[in-house]
Amino acid sequence: MSLTIAAATAALALALTGCDGQGGGRADSGKGKDGGPAVIAPGTPGESARTLTSDEAAKAGDDDSPNSADRAYVRMMIEHHRQALVMTALAPDRAGSGKLRRLAERIASGQRPEIDAMKGWLKTSGGGRSGESSGGHSGGHSGGHEEHGAMPGMATPEQLDALRAAEGADFDRLFLKLMIAHHRGAVSMATDVLAKGNNVRVEEMAGDVIAQQSSEIRRMRGLR
Repeated sequence: MSLTIAAATAALALALTGCDGQGGGRADSGKGKDGGPAVIAPGTPGESARTLTSDEAAKAGDDDSPNSADRAYVRMMIEHHRQALVMTALAPDRAGSGKLRRLAERIASGQRPEIDAMKGWLKTSGGGRSGESSGGHSGGHSGGHEEHGAMPGMATPEQLDALRAAEGADFDRLFLKLMIAHHRGAVSMATDVLAKGNNVRVEEMAGDVIAQQSSEIRRMRGLR
């Protein structure tokens, strides 16, 4: 559950239990162990909900420390975006459609700054490697990163070779097929980290990916 959803749930529980203790002759109802209003904090999947004091709830609400899901998402999405840049870089010389060339340029111009933002987050949030060991060719070979196999939508080396060899209408068709699948994979990854991550900044970046790439999927479908 994301921090935003958990905080909203906790706030609602606080409001309900705070009101429950007033009137009606139930003085002990909705009280925490400190005598203040209790907050029901939903547990993670498989765990029971916890009853927190208001102070404990406030501290928990402020904790958006990155967890393993946040860090894995950012590392993998950097590699995912880099492959998109490999694919879009082929469009100016090979695409047959001017609309497709402009779309490829739009995709690239959106993903370059996102890569920089994610790399910056890793440096400030103790996330470790940002995939630098793969260098500029990270999008071309699926075996260069240990987490690569977990990334949905990535094109295979054979598919990328076929894209490099195609021109005109053949390039356009293959590009759209591969990039739509690529975008769907990114949206899937972003949706997953919204459920499993804990960091607000990662949540914001994932939300941007979902909004931007869902819009681009619709544009690409219109070009097929």
